[in-house]
Amino acid sequence: MIKRQTCVVLGSNSFSGACFVDHLLQQGYDVLGCSRSSECNSVFLPYKWQDRPGKFSFHQHDINHDIDGLVRLIRKHEAPYVINFAAQSMVAESWRAPADWFMTNAVSTVKLHDELRRCDFIQRYVHISTPEVYGNCSGFVDESTRFNPSTPYAVSRAAGDMSLQSFHAGYNFPVVTTRAANVYGPGQQLYRIIPRTILFILLGKKLQLHGGGVSRRSFIHMDDVSDATLKVMLHGKNGDTYHISTNEVVSIRELVEILCTKLGVLFDDHAEVVGERLGKDAAYQLDSTKLRTELGWQDKLTLDQGLDKCIDWVKRNLDVLKNQPFDYVHKP
Repeated sequence: MIKRQTCVVLGSNSFSGACFVDHLLQQGYDVLGCSRSSECNSVFLPYKWQDRPGKFSFHQHDINHDIDGLVRLIRKHEAPYVINFAAQSMVAESWRAPADWFMTNAVSTVKLHDELRRCDFIQRYVHISTPEVYGNCSGFVDESTRFNPSTPYAVSRAAGDMSLQSFHAGYNFPVVTTRAANVYGPGQQLYRIIPRTILFILLGKKLQLHGGGVSRRSFIHMDDVSDATLKVMLHGKNGDTYHISTNEVVSIRELVEILCTKLGVLFDDHAEVVGERLGKDAAYQLDSTKLRTELGWQDKLTLDQGLDKCIDWVKRNLDVLKNQPFDYVHKP
């Protein structure tokens, strides 16, 4: 009997992490999920929505306070794959307590990498990064684009990314990095623009549109991102970075207008323009040619199809979602 391979997913309570756990379980992998907090409401955990062939177990570890426990878990199972979604996110909020972002995304992350480089059983470490490290961009950018971070969040992530590259060069640490466009899908936290807009419309609440929603983004469904991440995990080239993105770009205002149309309401009745967030990039658009040509990946869900799935998720779970926190809650 062939032993099933084990993956450790750090940040398994995050939206992207929970979706990737579900994708791995669908493919028959056994998964150890790790996050600093206990598992959240199952409405935000896609891997709990239906049975999967793989086995899952959750372990509570905080990389700021319990790296030793986390590394012991990885060593105990000799997990060949470690995928790290764990990070202090949220761009605007990083200005309020930047040291918290640097501690998690740079200092503690580097400490973790220094432990993992000594685990010779690790075949692949997948580092989930962010296009925020590029700062404001003009046109589509590829993986060789120079870092130009403009917020504490982005600077802290760039520091962690650069340290990893030195670990690959110095220790031959088997890291691959992904940077995805704006991810979305059923199960996403309610402070993100798509679920927040849908929920507010259904509850008759007014949505604040920062800066008028003129910034432009490429939104990609998490199912496509999970598929890409697995391909990178299995077939990516160590030391390389892969962009995960669609070629479909919309402004935030256009996105909200689309949702208003789908839900049969008027934009002016459900949105109000407020001031722009500090340091917010006007645009970043990722060129995903490398991922498509080298690993044969392609996105399958259009924005129209994906938004319908999100609307369906919110409607089916409205009684639960309306009682969940609508805003981001910072945890140092």
